[in-house]
Amino acid sequence: MRDYWEEPETETKSKKINAKKIILSIAISILVVAIIVVVALYITNNEFRNWIDVEILRKEISQDKVTTIELDEGESSSIYAFNKYIGILSKNKLSLYSSTGQEEANLEIQITNPLFDSANRFLVIGESNGQKFYVIEDKEVAWNSEIEGNISKVYVNKNGYVAVIISGTSHKSVIQVFDPSGTALFKKYLPSTVAVDVSISNDNKYLAIAEIDTSGTVIQSNIRIISIEMTKTNPSNSEVNNYKSKQNKLIVNIDYQDRDRIVCMYTDGINIIENDQESVIFENADKKITAQSIDLENYFVTVEEESSGIFSANSIINIIDVESRNTQNYTVDTSIKQIYTKGNIIALNLGTEVEFINTGGWLVKRYIANQEVTNVTVSDNIAGIVYRDKVEIINL
Repeated sequence: MRDYWEEPETETKSKKINAKKIILSIAISILVVAIIVVVALYITNNEFRNWIDVEILRKEISQDKVTTIELDEGESSSIYAFNKYIGILSKNKLSLYSSTGQEEANLEIQITNPLFDSANRFLVIGESNGQKFYVIEDKEVAWNSEIEGNISKVYVNKNGYVAVIISGTSHKSVIQVFDPSGTALFKKYLPSTVAVDVSISNDNKYLAIAEIDTSGTVIQSNIRIISIEMTKTNPSNSEVNNYKSKQNKLIVNIDYQDRDRIVCMYTDGINIIENDQESVIFENADKKITAQSIDLENYFVTVEEESSGIFSANSIINIIDVESRNTQNYTVDTSIKQIYTKGNIIALNLGTEVEFINTGGWLVKRYIANQEVTNVTVSDNIAGIVYRDKVEIINL
């Protein structure tokens, strides 16, 4: 009789297993809901996001907690961040430091008044109004050369192709292009226009030249496209396009981005060249634009100031995706002294604070100083806060 009423062992185990599954499912559901709530609050609530960034993600760092490189008193030093290094050029020596402050290399660079540009693992340093320039790849001098005339600007793309803008010759401007091995590919002579910027496409096929003609009664800005391949076989017909802007529209910078798009920064807005057409993508009219930059990877950024009171203002950072035209916004409750951009990083100098954000519009790191910040240098991986007697390293 006892065996008849006794519950089979297998049935008891099954009930226990089902109970465990139910409890586990409830716990997972609660966890998923909690994560969704936290993410939603992080996206929509500024105070909650700031608390998470500071207390949980540890994105805020104070001046007394960073690695410092001391600079020689009385010595003139030029500081530049590229790749994963902070470079300090002083007394014809370029010292490269890692994020821990360890000196990784010491290179002889015979330059005293440098012009810098970098992309990927490449750095080019030219003597402003001089003839020498050097190309560094990672931690070594890859090659160096001299030009005829005076260097007014240097440029390197992510594959190591170099372009140098030259002045002080019989032409208004000359652009000389070199391949990654240091071989001079060609020169482009501009007899009557001044080149203000250059950019080489990511596939190394095209050179874009931003030029200004001031010889007439109005300013004329042009963007000239040169086929690098055609310069080898038919240099006189290597120009594949020439985009003339509206009169009195002043070009400032250009930048080749993915899919052969060229982003063009003018004093009154941003244009884009794609599919052989130039079109307006952002206009500054009727906005208080305090800063702009196109030196980002497939994005550009504008800073718009809005009044928030009689003596106060907010700064709205608009980060625009060149392909989708989508805009991400980031707001700070003060005026921005200066912005610095490279790759996917935007540094905002707020005076005694520097906020590093990415092109997604999220805070990467916040630096709190005990004194006014006067200069910042930044790459995708590392930043330097530059003072008169030291450089403080921020690992991004």
